Amino acid sequence: MLRRISARYFRGLGAAVVTVAALVTAANAGPARADQPPHAPHTAPAEVARLR
Repeated sequence: MLRRISARYFRGLGAAVVTVAALVTAANAGPARADQPPHAPHTAPAEVARLR
């Protein structure tokens, strides 16, 4: 009888470990970041450039 109880607890513990591992993996897996194109150099509009 002790073996049945031990096996039952062992299976339950194994299932809990697998569940926690799956939840942690799912929580850390977010959407991938898209590559952003490089920013263009900052230039002032023509009106502002003329006033300087």
